[in-house]
Amino acid sequence: MGKVCEYFFAPHSPFAYLGHARFVALAKQYDVQVVLKPFDLSKIFGQSGGLPLAKRAPQRQAYRLKELERWSKFLGLPMNLQPTYFPVQSDLAARLIIATQLAHGTSAALDLTGAVMRAIWEDEKNIADTDTLLALANGLGHDGASLLKSAETASVQAEFDRFSEEATTANVFGAPWFIVDGEGYWGQDRLDFVERAFAEK
Repeated sequence: MGKVCEYFFAPHSPFAYLGHARFVALAKQYDVQVVLKPFDLSKIFGQSGGLPLAKRAPQRQAYRLKELERWSKFLGLPMNLQPTYFPVQSDLAARLIIATQLAHGTSAALDLTGAVMRAIWEDEKNIADTDTLLALANGLGHDGASLLKSAETASVQAEFDRFSEEATTANVFGAPWFIVDGEGYWGQDRLDFVERAFAEK
C-alpha cells in the first residue's frame, strides 16, 4: 500500500498556490494518497500566535512580498503580488472544494483547488463571490450550482470544522502543511523534504 499525505491548506494562501501544482505532481509520481483538508487559517492563527497580514510588522509584510516575488520567478509561476481581491474570505471556496471531493473524488477536488488558487493569484478574481466559484466549477465540467448548494449544507460545514480541529490537534500553524508518516512539514519550500518522505520505503 502506498503512502498517505494529509494536505492542510487555505485556498487563499499564496504559498499554498506556489506549491500546489508541484505537490500534486509529486503525489502522482510516488503514488501517494492525498487526504485534502482545507481548514480555517484564521482559527489557527488565533490559537498559535500567528497574525493576520494587516497586523504584521511592516518589515515582515515587506519581506513576505519579496519572498513571493522570488518564488514566483524561480518557479516560473505568474503571480500578482498584491491582488485586487486579497485578503479574501475563503470559507465558501474551501467548502466547495470539500463538496467536490465528496461528489467527485480527490482528483477533481485537487483540480478545483488549483483553479481557485489561480483565480486569486493569476486572474484577479474574487473567490468570495459565488458567481466566480460557479464559473470555476462549471469550467472543470461540474454542475457548479449543485456543488455550491452542497457547499452550504451542514454536513459540509461539519467537515470544514473537523479539518480545522484536526489542524489544531496536529499542531498546524500555517499553510500549506503536509503530514507524511506522522511528521509535519510547513510550507511549499519544504516540498523537497516531503518528496524524500514519499520516496522512503
